[in-house]
Amino acid sequence: MNTLLAFYQNLGLALSLLVIVTFLMAGMIKGVIGLGLPTVAMGLLGLAMAPTQAAALLIIPATLTNVWQLAFGGHLRPLVKRLWPMLLAIVIGTGAGTLWLGVDGGQWVVRGLGAVLLLYALSGLLLPTLRVGSTTERWLAPLCGVLTGIITSATGVFMIPAVPYLQALGLNKDQLVQALGLSFTASTLALAAGLMWRGALGGGELSASLLALIPALLGMLLGQWLRERISAVLFKRVFFVGVGLLGGHLLISG
Repeated sequence: MNTLLAFYQNLGLALSLLVIVTFLMAGMIKGVIGLGLPTVAMGLLGLAMAPTQAAALLIIPATLTNVWQLAFGGHLRPLVKRLWPMLLAIVIGTGAGTLWLGVDGGQWVVRGLGAVLLLYALSGLLLPTLRVGSTTERWLAPLCGVLTGIITSATGVFMIPAVPYLQALGLNKDQLVQALGLSFTASTLALAAGLMWRGALGGGELSASLLALIPALLGMLLGQWLRERISAVLFKRVFFVGVGLLGGHLLISG
């Protein structure tokens, strides 16, 4: 508890409030559309703190909300059997990226995060839903996994290209939600291992991340409530526009 309090005292009141509001918003978005927590968290926190610090804060909220997401739906075993090449490649790519790149807080990492967010937003707004055949899936799955892992290790965001790839597999709604949970869990755990290896994830960061879980869960509950009352298509559109603006800002300002 003392370590947790010291971490937020060092952040200061303004940044502590930013953390709470950020994870509340990120959890709400995840509750509505099933993804977006790390994207929003890294994007907003990246405006005010180093990417390594922002990535450390999202570890516990992202892990537990993703496990919650993948645990329900009844398709876990067949999805693991189908997606294990991509999941393994995510871990390998994240490990290689940690050794090669790492989330080191440099300007190029912030701009890289902005580019990833902008690319993700544009793909969500402009690109049609693609379809991946079984033959293509054999080589594309590990390739997408490695690329996702490298991008995760450099920016803390694990959306590209994993999310467009999973959306192109033709899964039904419940399968897609569970598949996203599987992919995000693998990415989060691999990122956590990389941060620990680089000494950026210690007791203070884990304690602070545990506290960030509270607004994230509250936001998820609020998002699930909102999902029954608004158009998911409209919400996704607004979400992608917001992510694009945020990514453009980070890309320009660094």
